[in-house]
Order: sequence, then structure tokens, then C-alpha cells
Amino acid sequence: MALQKTLFKPGVNREGTDYSNEGGWFDINLVRFRKGLPEKFGGWAKNNLNTFLGTCRALHSWVSLGGTKFLGLGTTFKYYIEEGSSFNDITPIRLTTSAGDVTFAKVGTGDATITVADTAHGAVKNDFVTFSGAASLGGNITATVLNQEYQIATIVNANSYTIEAKDTSGDPVLAAAGDSGNGGSSTVGVYQINVGLDVYVPGTGWGLNGWGEGAFGSVTALSPNNQLRLWTHDNFGENLIMNVRGGGIYQWTENNGVGTRAVDMSGIAGANLVPTVGLQVITSEIDRHLIVLGSDPINDAGSARTGTVDPMLIAFSDQENNLDFEPKITNTAGSLRLSSGSSIIGAVKSRQEILVWTDTAVYSMQFVGPPFTFSVNLINEGTGLVGPKAATTSTSAVYWMGYNNFYAYNGSVQTLPCSVHNYVFNDINLTQSFKINAFTIADKNEVGWFYCSASSNEVDRYVIYNYAEQTWVYGQLSRTAWLDAGIENYPRAVSSGYLYQQEIGFDDDGSPMTNVFIESSDFDIGDGEQFTFIRRIIPDFKFIQDTSENGSVNIVVKTRNFPGDSLTTNSTSAIQSSTQQAYVRGRARQMVLRFESDDDAANNGNLGIGWRLGATRIDIRTDGRR
Repeated sequence: MALQKTLFKPGVNREGTDYSNEGGWFDINLVRFRKGLPEKFGGWAKNNLNTFLGTCRALHSWVSLGGTKFLGLGTTFKYYIEEGSSFNDITPIRLTTSAGDVTFAKVGTGDATITVADTAHGAVKNDFVTFSGAASLGGNITATVLNQEYQIATIVNANSYTIEAKDTSGDPVLAAAGDSGNGGSSTVGVYQINVGLDVYVPGTGWGLNGWGEGAFGSVTALSPNNQLRLWTHDNFGENLIMNVRGGGIYQWTENNGVGTRAVDMSGIAGANLVPTVGLQVITSEIDRHLIVLGSDPINDAGSARTGTVDPMLIAFSDQENNLDFEPKITNTAGSLRLSSGSSIIGAVKSRQEILVWTDTAVYSMQFVGPPFTFSVNLINEGTGLVGPKAATTSTSAVYWMGYNNFYAYNGSVQTLPCSVHNYVFNDINLTQSFKINAFTIADKNEVGWFYCSASSNEVDRYVIYNYAEQTWVYGQLSRTAWLDAGIENYPRAVSSGYLYQQEIGFDDDGSPMTNVFIESSDFDIGDGEQFTFIRRIIPDFKFIQDTSENGSVNIVVKTRNFPGDSLTTNSTSAIQSSTQQAYVRGRARQMVLRFESDDDAANNGNLGIGWRLGATRIDIRTDGRR
């Protein structure tokens, strides 16, 4: 018998068959390549135990001049700023009523449902409203119960809606027989901006809203409150500029503190023709202009904004003044309109330029100074962006996902050769492409994309490209937004209402990370002319971390005789750092090796296990024909 060293080619290749990719890797999850060798992904842990409301799809961090670290989080329901470990709600206010405009009525005794009357309230289901000045209804529904923030449960009509009465701990409060009042004549309602949806709507009409909302066959125009809620944000100095895609432009002023809310920029003192709606906000770093992509244009009289998004219009402020958007001969404010495509999808900042994508093309926007301020050059057509968050800037280039390819830009556009292209694009839900979010892990030389698989309406997969080693991997993980390390020591990401630190340890928030594996393509001897017999394996693992000092990794041997056969598992061997060899037994024309974490093995205590695979040696020989 002879030992055969097995060192598979780095990267996963799904473009052929598992037999045609002999000598390579064919399947993978939560494993990456570094220096050509597979190793387990870094783990994650909750940044803190506080939660936020809604699905977060946007993160932005910055540091004030005083050294305070801030993190902005835009969700389907609200906008928060994390300072320390607290999530501070700075969601802008849409409407504050006059005293007495709001009244209450119980639906029934023993029921927590309260009907709220407010003429032309403008609210949608799940909106947030805070009441003050209300008096008790006379029984269990006291002033304390009413005078707090509520999330609207249902919309009755344009003049009324319902809430569910609760105490200050959030527990339901049921109306009593004595709750016959209306809350008095001093109630004030403070409404936050309308919430958005957690699903992308590609059109209008049937299915746009919830069951029973609108007449049969009715058509509802898309707006920020009946579309997937996406925030964009950037700094103008210490202040934060925010935008709801298709909706308003807001500013949070750092000097006022996290106890204050963001406000509509068009209503700030000194604001001059500030766009009232837009698709994205971004600042031009060197020249200090605020740029609104998809801005509403100025009317023909030059006196106001129209209030309607022009999806191909780019408006920019005067230099050093984010409140002045009126084009004058004495300033650098202005606008320009793109021509290729039907709508601006997104933009990112790169070195001395801003890349702007429409649905069909990519442009370079550069500061050139007066009188034109900015020039826009068409870089490439046919390379549009699949979603507003699907582009990212790395140390090597700008990378993005199109509708059927991955691209890179470093002075010119290149289509990335992708060894998992069909695996990704044949199993992706493009109706939810606006949920795709690109990310970077700079210290690993990686860029990647979280996306929805074909059977899912929410992010559940990722694909990663290592631009230094030109390898691809993929796997299953749900992260709706990601921010690379920089201000913080570790990347941050969000999932299910929690903020996580990523690439920290090798565990799943204090529990063993499961379903971690890498599997080879089929290999044989003499092109399968001879049966192959495998007797033992000499492993070559490096345990990067082994907190229990008895952690293990499984080596699984699978076999089959023909490519059309299903794989049969012949043996599973637990390998520890002290394991010299593992005796196995398998006989077939084709074999597959699978290396998987044994993190969930209860008898090994495999918490905190990280590993890297080297060159495995196999005791293998031919075993005759049949």
C-alpha cells in the first residue's frame, strides 16, 4: 500500500460536475480559503443584549470630534443611533396634532383594543405614535396606560385606527366596564414618519398591501411606506444625513445629542431648495458637497421642489453648505441628469470619484470645480446594479453584483470569472434583489454578498470572493446588513433584531457553530478503470483554537461507482490534535473526502474550536476490476 498526499485546488468550483472537477472542492459552508488552505469561518457574538425594532438593512459608523463613537442603524420601523450599548430612537416626526384632535374609545369590556380617532391621521399599519396629555377613560385604561408610545395595530379608515392598550412594561391592559371616557380634550399625538415594508414590491395592484386593504383590483402607487424600507446615510461633518429611499431627507445634529430626533432638512432654518425626496444621499468627501440621487427637481418657477422623485436626477448642494441647493452663479450648487437606464439604483464612494449605477449602466462622478462643479462620465453599459446595497469598495477595487454577473472596477470595468456563477444565479430570488447587501472583510481580502435563495424571501445565503487569491466560496448565513472593521476592532452585522460582532472566536454566539464543512469533488485511480481501496488516513490539521484541548474535526469518506450514483458514507473519523492516523475502509471507483466540524459532539465539549486543513495523506491502492 502507498500513501498518497492529497492537496486539493483552492476555491470551490460548481461550474462543471463533481467528477469533472477532480482535484478540487465542490461543496462548502462556513469555510474560507487563506493562503490556499481551507479554514473554519470566524464566529460571532452579540454586541449587547439590547434589541431594536424592525429589520435593519443599513449600518453607518463615525466618530465625533470629541471622540464619541456612533453607529447608525436604519430599520423597517425606525432609525437608531447606538452610543455605548444603547439604541437611541432618533426617528423623525411626521406630524404633531393640536391638543384635543385625538380621542379614544374602548372596543369592548375585557378587550385591550382601543379605537383612536384622529381626522386625516395619514398613518399606516405599524406606524408609531406617542400620546401625551390624555386623561383616564375611567377604569383600567388610565392616563399612564395611554400616555406612551404605541405601534398602530390596524387602520380602520382615514380618520381612525386601533392600538392595543398596554402597561409600561408592555403587558396587555384589558378595558373595564368603567372605561367609558374618550381621554379628554388635551390629548396630543406625535406621529413618527411612516414605516416601510419588509418585502420588495416590484409593482402595484393586487397583492401590494395586506389582505383586505383596498378594493378588489385596485391599484396603489408605490411610495416609501408601501415599499421595502431602505435607508441611506452619510456624514456632513459630525452631523448625520439620512434618507428613506423614495422619501424624505433628514438631518441629525450631533451637538443636540442622542436624546433628540432627526428633522426634515427642508424645514431647517436657512434651508434653500433642499430636495424633499430622493433615492440616496451621499457626501463628496474632498469638496464637501451633499449629493441627493433621484432628487425631486426644482419647479419651473424656480421657487420650490416638486416633491416627486426624478429617478435619474442628481442634485448637489453648495460647497460646505448642505442646506443650500439653489443653483446660483455665486455658488456651486446644481444638478445633472443621467441618460442611460430608467432609474438610479445606488452609488458608492471610491478614490477621488463617486460611482453611480442605474439599472443598466455605471457612471463616474468627479468634482471638477466651477462652473460645472461635477462631471459625469459613462463608464460602461450593460453592467447595472442588482440592488441599492449590492456594491462595495475594497482596498483593491469597487465590486458589485449585476443581474447575472459579478464585476470589479479599478479604472475600467471587468467581469469577474466566477467558479460558482451558476450555483448563485440559478438559485437566487431576484424579485427580492433590493435586499442583497455587499460586504467586505478587509483583513481577509474578501468581498461578498448576502442574498435570498430562490425559495426564500429573506437573506439566507452568502457568496464571497477572495480578491488576493481569486477564490470563491459560498454558504448559508442570514445577515441583513454588515459593516467592516475600522472604527471598531471587529466587523459588525445584524440579524433578527440584534447587533453582532463578527469574526470573533469560532462559535455561534456562545454555542457551537454547526454545519461547518468542505467537501471534495470525486477522485479515482486510473480514471475509474480500477476499483479503489482506502485503508487509512493520516490527517494534517492545525487547530487555530482549541479551548477545551480535546476538540475534534470529522473526516468523512464517501464512495460511489458511477457519477450518476448517490454518494454512500463509508466511514466517519473524529480527528483530534493528537490523532496520528485514522483507520477507515472503503472500496469503489470514485471517492469523496468531506471535512466537517464536530462542534456539536456533546462528549467532546467542542466549544471554541477553530481549524485549518493542510495536506491529507491517504493509504490507497487499486483493488482490481469488476
